[in-house]
Amino acid sequence: MEPKHSAEMSKHLEKQNQALMGTYRAMSHELHKLQVEEEAIMHKLYELMSAEGLLPKHKKEKHLERDVKQSTVAGKQRTEP
Repeated sequence: MEPKHSAEMSKHLEKQNQALMGTYRAMSHELHKLQVEEEAIMHKLYELMSAEGLLPKHKKEKHLERDVKQSTVAGKQRTEP
Protein backbone atom coordinates (compact mmCIF):
# COMPACT_ATOMS: atom_id res chain seq x y z
CA MET A 1 0.00 0.00 0.00
CA GLU A 2 1.29 3.42 -0.87
CA PRO A 3 2.11 5.81 1.97
CA LYS A 4 -0.48 8.29 0.69
CA HIS A 5 -3.24 5.68 0.87
CA SER A 6 -2.03 4.49 4.26
CA ALA A 7 -2.29 8.00 5.67
CA GLU A 8 -5.78 8.47 4.19
CA MET A 9 -6.88 5.08 5.52
CA SER A 10 -5.48 5.92 8.95
CA LYS A 11 -7.38 9.23 9.05
CA HIS A 12 -10.56 7.53 7.88
CA LEU A 13 -10.25 4.81 10.54
CA GLU A 14 -9.53 7.43 13.23
CA LYS A 15 -12.70 9.35 12.27
CA GLN A 16 -14.71 6.13 12.34
CA ASN A 17 -13.25 5.28 15.74
CA GLN A 18 -14.22 8.71 17.12
CA ALA A 19 -17.74 8.40 15.71
CA LEU A 20 -18.13 4.93 17.22
CA MET A 21 -16.83 6.10 20.62
CA GLY A 22 -19.29 9.01 20.59
CA THR A 23 -22.12 6.63 19.77
CA TYR A 24 -20.97 4.23 22.49
CA ARG A 25 -20.93 7.03 25.09
CA ALA A 26 -24.39 8.23 24.04
CA MET A 27 -25.83 4.71 24.18
CA SER A 28 -24.16 4.04 27.52
CA HIS A 29 -25.62 7.25 28.94
CA GLU A 30 -29.09 6.38 27.62
CA LEU A 31 -28.84 2.88 29.09
CA HIS A 32 -27.94 4.33 32.48
CA LYS A 33 -30.92 6.71 32.35
CA LEU A 34 -33.23 3.81 31.49
CA GLN A 35 -31.85 1.69 34.32
CA VAL A 36 -32.44 4.52 36.81
CA GLU A 37 -35.97 4.97 35.47
CA GLU A 38 -36.63 1.23 35.71
CA GLU A 39 -35.46 1.21 39.33
CA ALA A 40 -37.77 4.13 40.19
CA ILE A 41 -40.73 2.45 38.47
CA MET A 42 -40.07 -0.87 40.24
CA HIS A 43 -39.87 0.97 43.57
CA LYS A 44 -43.24 2.66 42.90
CA LEU A 45 -44.73 -0.71 41.87
CA TYR A 46 -43.48 -2.29 45.08
CA GLU A 47 -44.98 0.54 47.14
CA LEU A 48 -48.31 0.18 45.35
CA MET A 49 -48.40 -3.60 45.69
CA SER A 50 -47.41 -3.34 49.34
CA ALA A 51 -50.19 -0.83 50.03
CA GLU A 52 -52.73 -3.10 48.28
CA GLY A 53 -51.51 -6.20 50.16
CA LEU A 54 -50.53 -7.96 46.94
CA LEU A 55 -47.02 -8.97 47.96
CA PRO A 56 -46.44 -12.59 48.95
CA LYS A 57 -45.35 -12.97 52.52
CA HIS A 58 -42.05 -14.59 53.38
CA LYS A 59 -42.06 -17.99 55.06
CA LYS A 60 -40.81 -16.54 58.34
CA GLU A 61 -43.63 -13.97 58.39
CA LYS A 62 -46.21 -16.67 57.64
CA HIS A 63 -44.84 -18.85 60.44
CA LEU A 64 -44.86 -15.94 62.88
CA GLU A 65 -48.46 -15.07 61.96
CA ARG A 66 -49.52 -18.69 62.37
CA ASP A 67 -47.72 -18.95 65.73
CA VAL A 68 -49.35 -15.74 66.96
CA LYS A 69 -52.80 -17.00 65.91
CA GLN A 70 -52.20 -20.36 67.55
CA SER A 71 -50.98 -18.81 70.79
CA THR A 72 -53.94 -16.41 70.79
CA VAL A 73 -56.39 -19.29 70.30
CA ALA A 74 -54.62 -21.37 72.95
CA GLY A 75 -54.64 -18.42 75.36
CA LYS A 76 -58.38 -17.93 74.85
CA GLN A 77 -59.03 -21.61 75.46
CA ARG A 78 -57.13 -21.50 78.75
CA THR A 79 -58.92 -18.39 79.98
CA GLU A 80 -62.42 -19.47 78.98
CA PRO A 81 -64.32 -21.46 81.67
